[in-house]
Amino acid sequence: MRFARPLTGPALAVAAVALATAPAVAGDALDVEVFPSSAVPGTVATVNSRACGSGGSATGDASAVGSGQFTMAPTTLGETAIGQFKVPASAQPGTYEISVKCADGKRAAGDLMVTLAAAPGQQYPKGHVNSGVGGALGPDPVQTAAGVAALAVAAAGGTWLLHRRARGDGA
Repeated sequence: MRFARPLTGPALAVAAVALATAPAVAGDALDVEVFPSSAVPGTVATVNSRACGSGGSATGDASAVGSGQFTMAPTTLGETAIGQFKVPASAQPGTYEISVKCADGKRAAGDLMVTLAAAPGQQYPKGHVNSGVGGALGPDPVQTAAGVAALAVAAAGGTWLLHRRARGDGA
């Protein structure tokens, strides 16, 4: 099963920022970087590595987390290869090794932490949920306006009745 997708738009921007802030020490133990480093099942993770050198392609391996292999391609961002995979819904919490094998035989690895709770900065779902309970503001503005009008009429009627009763005009 293969979930790798080409980098586009925001994912490429995140990868570029991550590369710009990555440590540049020769022989650094962090040969493979995974973004986000802490993910929930269903997240698309971006992997980059400088282990393969300039123009080097590689094959990524996320089998430890259950995603299998994915393709890593060289970028215009220097000596970096980038690829993506999706953390499967069946992934259990824990730390998993994500490895990269370069075309020239070099190997490198990094870690991905899978959690069941969303990490800080994680985006949460937005929008209307069809739960059967309803809500104050539904997806239809006409229904929302009708509900507000009905509440306004009820409030005006209740106020009028209380005023009438206070004056002694009614029951």
